Amino acid sequence: MCMSCGCGEPNERHKPGDITLDDLKTAASNHDLEVEQTADNIHDLARDLKQSGQIT
Repeated sequence: MCMSCGCGEPNERHKPGDITLDDLKTAASNHDLEVEQTADNIHDLARDLKQSGQIT
């Protein structure tokens, strides 16, 4: 997608802050993780931060 907006184009960076598949692959590789696990980790932390009121 741009992984941020869900457009369906995984490496299209529409705006400077958008996350692409290549970004996610790099993050996964940096920690010897699979891409899906890295995405799950991001989602889990975002959910925890929202539940604790740290983000909206």
